[in-house]
Amino acid sequence: MPKINGNEIRPGNVLEHNGGLWAAVKVDHVKPGKGGAFAQVELRNLRNGSKLNERFRSADKVERVRLEQKDQQFLYESDGMLVFMDSETYEQIELPAELLGDRRPFLQDGMTIVVEFYESEALNATLPQKVTCKIVETEPVVKGQTAANSFKPAVLDNGVKVMVPPFIGQDEMIVVNTETMEYSERA
Repeated sequence: MPKINGNEIRPGNVLEHNGGLWAAVKVDHVKPGKGGAFAQVELRNLRNGSKLNERFRSADKVERVRLEQKDQQFLYESDGMLVFMDSETYEQIELPAELLGDRRPFLQDGMTIVVEFYESEALNATLPQKVTCKIVETEPVVKGQTAANSFKPAVLDNGVKVMVPPFIGQDEMIVVNTETMEYSERA
């Protein structure tokens, strides 16, 4: 496995650290007035979900782990576990629903997502970047309201609240970015 310097860590990288597999969630590069620069990294354990804040100097070497990515189809949720199926081998795997966090409502029946494996152990799941949703509740369109940054609240069919432009009405289909959880475009 390749070793990388502490200042090369990026969000989304998977590292082997303290005997566990950790995903870098947030990385801040700090250059204090006195002393050397370092990367302040927020890590999330891929096996038990615990969090850790760690400082890596540029001289520190860390083990970067490459995960194998496979497309899996979402089947159903049962007792807090999400069940996915490999569309080639028809093998089924289960992952905890809390793995997706606040993005869980965007997971739709039959949706194909990317599941990351380390050896044969499923560790992480990534939703498509853009998902189409229907607006079930929003304020009516007001004619003449064309101010540049005037967004209004809307409730999607999955219960998530997002801010949408004033011209979007109820029962319209929109595309939502699952990374930022914001309105992207009309569907």
